[in-house]
Amino acid sequence: MSIKVSNISEKKKIINNKKIKKILLISGKNSFYKTGADKLFLEILKEKTLQIYFKKNFLPELNEVSEIIKIKKNFKPNLIISIGGGCVMDLAKISSVFNNDKNLKKKIVNNDFDKDKTKVIAIPTTAGSGAEVTSNAVIYINNIKYSVEGKKIRPDYYYLFPKLILSSKKKLDASTGFDAISQAIESIFSLKSNSQSIFFATCALKILVKNYVLFCENKNINNAHRMQIGANLAGKAINISKTIAPHAISYPFTSMYGVPHGHAVSLSFNQILKFNYFNQKKISDTSFNLKKRYNLLFEITNTQNIFELDNYINLIKKRANLSQNWMKLGININKDISKILDRVNDQRLRNNPIKLKIKDIPLIFKKYN
Repeated sequence: MSIKVSNISEKKKIINNKKIKKILLISGKNSFYKTGADKLFLEILKEKTLQIYFKKNFLPELNEVSEIIKIKKNFKPNLIISIGGGCVMDLAKISSVFNNDKNLKKKIVNNDFDKDKTKVIAIPTTAGSGAEVTSNAVIYINNIKYSVEGKKIRPDYYYLFPKLILSSKKKLDASTGFDAISQAIESIFSLKSNSQSIFFATCALKILVKNYVLFCENKNINNAHRMQIGANLAGKAINISKTIAPHAISYPFTSMYGVPHGHAVSLSFNQILKFNYFNQKKISDTSFNLKKRYNLLFEITNTQNIFELDNYINLIKKRANLSQNWMKLGININKDISKILDRVNDQRLRNNPIKLKIKDIPLIFKKYN
């Protein structure tokens, strides 16, 4: 279970523990200085032996995790502090559970963690991933996305500090914010959902839909704070339920074309919502009340039916400038369809309430576009 650090004094108390002598700080170089994290945290950490690692790659990749683990092996930190977005969080979370990089690929694929874990404080600089409270992390090996999962992966502490997200660019805000919205909605429809995950997802969505467009168009400390809370709750929801088809389909758009993760999720989001809605009779688990969950979503978004919901989501994507034109994004779906389908995450696809095979995806794009 992740423990929330609610203020600076609590964070100091954790860090000032006499047992913590060495700290490895993982961040993105630009975001660390641009957000003001340097001024906020370097003063707190001045009494400790500190080593800073700035991420190099756009995505969390095997070679970079291996590099961090080598640093960790030599430096032997008592604590890892992760300050950044989803990629930084994933690098920290994965490297925290391995003490050497021998047979690393095999151990990661099999979720075979070392016995001793280095504790992690996760501090997000975006409002979207919820990675500070999830027990899974993403890693790319040869451009293929893998999920690293297990209770050990979850950060030990997290700290929400809205000032750290005030300097982020609108493009990033739009992508990460939509990721949070999609997580909450996908959680509601996941076959692994339960009453607790639905509670977290519902609370998250009520906050996110009221603040997302405002956050993208006119960001301030208040809507930034609300977006962080909403994203955190969405993270708690998917930590239980996991995500479904839109996330499963999104990964090749990011790894092949560099489309930011939340933006990539948006590219199939409406199509999957309509596919699931119009195929409710095909649901295999009759105890799973899909109609009730759509009605919940209609209520939260103040829409009356699937068509209004479709328009509602398209409108917020438009206002957030999340382009849905695949050609403008450099995606040639006809030419690259085989490569795209090869990189779809089948594990997340299996959580979809209506059975969906990878080969069905092109037909869904054509029918429900």
